[in-house]
Amino acid sequence: MSVARTILLKVSDNQWLRANGTRVPFIRRAVSKFMPGETFEEMVTAAKATAAEGIKAVFTRLGENVKDLGEAGAVAQHYVEVINRIKSASLDCEPSIKLTQLGLDIDRELAYGHLRRLAEAAHGTGSYLWIDMEQSPYVDVTLTMTKRLREEFPRVGVCLQAYLFRTREDLEDITSRGIGVRLVKGAYNEPASVAFPKKSDVDANYYALAQIMLGAAARAAGSRAVFGTHDLQLIQSVRAHAQSAGGGKPVEHEIHMLYGIQKPAQLRLAQEGAQVRVLIAYGDYWFPWYMRRLAERPANVWFVAKSLFG
Repeated sequence: MSVARTILLKVSDNQWLRANGTRVPFIRRAVSKFMPGETFEEMVTAAKATAAEGIKAVFTRLGENVKDLGEAGAVAQHYVEVINRIKSASLDCEPSIKLTQLGLDIDRELAYGHLRRLAEAAHGTGSYLWIDMEQSPYVDVTLTMTKRLREEFPRVGVCLQAYLFRTREDLEDITSRGIGVRLVKGAYNEPASVAFPKKSDVDANYYALAQIMLGAAARAAGSRAVFGTHDLQLIQSVRAHAQSAGGGKPVEHEIHMLYGIQKPAQLRLAQEGAQVRVLIAYGDYWFPWYMRRLAERPANVWFVAKSLFG
């Protein structure tokens, strides 16, 4: 793991910085490059703008590790309401949720009840529900709840992280059930006992997992193949494999990127006919999320600096 990545991940976990970092003007200016604002209305405005450019969206209200049952219920109610508001606005903008936002750390069955409400709301509007992945101790419960939800609701997907050793086995199981997968590299500070420490190994595993997602078994099961990365070389390799795996007609897949990052590449991919979505985040709990986004690719630090001062 690079020194820059290690530092950024440690900063993301610092409680004092979580509480105070959002007040620093420089940091607030920097994060504005990655998220259009803290309110749902600002997210919708951004989603409409990207839709006009041929790019669809995924949205998430930032937050994690909720410790209060009332707050967990309020988060669930917020998602139910905004899912319906998005439908009214005729936007193709899919919800993505962390289970710890729904009270997973307090009461797992209650959290599942909230998750089911969200799936019901999403399916009622013809949308799709994404379940985010958190640190490695949450992988088992996240996948268990995802599989349980899929038994009742067909349009469900989960995020898997290429830096974990276990992901190949998880991926084969998840795709065989027709569950969608959004594959990312991973953005938490995981020990070397569970995750690849070297970027080159993570990249190699990502590409190997991508081939499984684009393979005949996953396609036959109806699993949705989504690649969440800003690594343009890796995107090119995945798209080339999708073309060859489809025998001339590319295997259906999507590229998901963050709002505000690699915008020229997003537009170019969309113009080339790729299915592109951007993740648009909002809410006031953005500091740890922002630091982890920088840690995913420390070169993003330079990108932000150029945006601010270039």
